Amino acid sequence: MIEEQEAGMPTAEVCRRHGLSPASFYKFNAKYGGMRCTAGYRGAMSRE
Repeated sequence: MIEEQEAGMPTAEVCRRHGLSPASFYKFNAKYGGMRCTAGYRGAMSRE
């Protein structure tokens, strides 16, 4: 999700595709944006 936005997809489009509000996306990005471990990222997504 964060990778899609970093690749150039508009934030609104990313949020729409994943069913999030922009505020939730930015909160998630602030918390997990620097995490590059795919296992940790997937685990975080399943808990949110």
